[in-house]
Amino acid sequence: MLENFDFEVIARSWRVLVFQGLAFTLQVTVLSMLGGVILGTLLAMMRLSSIKPLSWLASGYVNLLRSVPLVLVIFWFYFLMPYIGAWIVGASQPIRVGAFTSALVTFIFFQACYYCEIMRAGIQSIPRGQGGAGYALGFTYWQVMRYVILPQAFRNMLPVLLTQTVILFQDVSLVYIISLPDLVTIASKIAQRDGRLVEMYVFVAAVYFVLCLVLSQGVKRLQARLAVGR
Repeated sequence: MLENFDFEVIARSWRVLVFQGLAFTLQVTVLSMLGGVILGTLLAMMRLSSIKPLSWLASGYVNLLRSVPLVLVIFWFYFLMPYIGAWIVGASQPIRVGAFTSALVTFIFFQACYYCEIMRAGIQSIPRGQGGAGYALGFTYWQVMRYVILPQAFRNMLPVLLTQTVILFQDVSLVYIISLPDLVTIASKIAQRDGRLVEMYVFVAAVYFVLCLVLSQGVKRLQARLAVGR
């Protein structure tokens, strides 16, 4: 097999694969992580709220999206967002959303469910007495969350949040189905053009393996450092 393996096609294509495909994948990953953590934190606070309708709404949203395959959610947003946008603004025709916006919204809304559960566990890991101390000082609920609970919850859950982000990085490859120019899509096009499927997909697998391995080791070191800090 190695006798027929063409390293030259990788040498010719690695720059476009890395600087366009991989860069696009990382861009979507970072933006989705930031949006997902923010939305997930809000959902976690809603789930823990004493206001039952808020808690039920957040729980229903989380349970619904976590029970649906991500690839199906991508199709939902890609095909339905133009009609949903037209309904919101009152337009008579579907509005132009674009594949990138649809994919980004999909990952933010989908990953927020998982970040929500991580943050909920982090918030619940903080002793109740600390929240009570904040209220005794005259803080409101939101001030207690902002200044007392959430900073500690983020610190406790940071390794798990980063692990979920590594999973998100792998999931971004699903944008292939709507032809966005991520690493897998560009590799597939080069493979079909040059007739070298094995070489391209081996290279893509190697890139994912190396990056995920490095990130996972970094998470383990961070986890060990935070454990020592306690």
